[in-house]
Amino acid sequence: MSTYGPCGQEDDVRRVCLRELEPLVDETWIDEAGNLVGLVHGVERGGRVATRVTAHLDELSMLVKRIEDDGTVRLTPLGTMYPGNFGLGPVAMLGDRATLCGVLTLGSEHTTKESQRIWETKPDQGDKALDWLHVYVFTGRTPEELSDAGIRPGTRVCVDRTKRTLVEFGDYVGSYFMDDRAAITALLRAARTIREEGRRPARDAYLVFTTNEEVGGIGGSYASRTLPGDLVIALEVGPSEPEYGTTVHGGPVIGYSDALCAYDKDVADALVDVAGGLGLSPQAAVLGAFESDASHAKANGSTAKAGLLCLPTLSTHGYEVIARQAVPAMADVLVDYLQRRDR
Repeated sequence: MSTYGPCGQEDDVRRVCLRELEPLVDETWIDEAGNLVGLVHGVERGGRVATRVTAHLDELSMLVKRIEDDGTVRLTPLGTMYPGNFGLGPVAMLGDRATLCGVLTLGSEHTTKESQRIWETKPDQGDKALDWLHVYVFTGRTPEELSDAGIRPGTRVCVDRTKRTLVEFGDYVGSYFMDDRAAITALLRAARTIREEGRRPARDAYLVFTTNEEVGGIGGSYASRTLPGDLVIALEVGPSEPEYGTTVHGGPVIGYSDALCAYDKDVADALVDVAGGLGLSPQAAVLGAFESDASHAKANGSTAKAGLLCLPTLSTHGYEVIARQAVPAMADVLVDYLQRRDR
């Protein structure tokens, strides 16, 4: 969780994943989109029915939009979220030559209508939702000092490492960026199970740790277009909400559709069947404001078939909570599905 991985700058997360993945698969490489790919040979090697399984490396973050004369930094989001999702507090500005800490702030609550930007966000006054126009980063540095660190418009800004501790409570764990670090962990766990238990997939499986998912599924679409196979399955966090009939303490969430595509029914049905066979109480879901590597690839014609397997997650794109058993459950479903596919 502590490793920074904003969209388009996933290098550090990719290095960690490569270290863990390399001993578990038959081949590894990094493609032109920056995706980390691990190939697991199937019982029947080669052929177009290979499966691509994706979990994305990138995290929700921010971009420096401009630097004011006093060293204040204005931001724009990189991915879909709002200041309230992250909360005010320390952020890391990933300069080319140095990473500097600043504080994401709104300003003083002890203000009146004269401070219009602050006033309009007060529930008992202006009653507007906190948005990026309202907040800024106090850096405590001059524009020249920021420039010397290589901080400029386009610099990535992340939630600071001091706020990224995994919290354990009861049967649950919470942190920022379960999206998609929890799914990455599940994919690595699946690779380890395949290797250590000799549970080869029926067909070749490409395990793809993708880039730039939060800004349009770019890495996943590239991998789906360039790798062999007819199916991509995205591993994701899945919203636990009454709207979808899903709960955080339930079994894996299986997507039947989202904002971009209808997932292939035979794939979704098979995932539900596998999860049910493992006694995991799968949760079928028709999702609304949601997208994945798989739905982007299906919508833009980069794959013939698409599936979605999710860890049920509370507070997606915020401080996210999952059950302790969600990661091993996802890994078990994936391994079992890959063994059964096309047999």
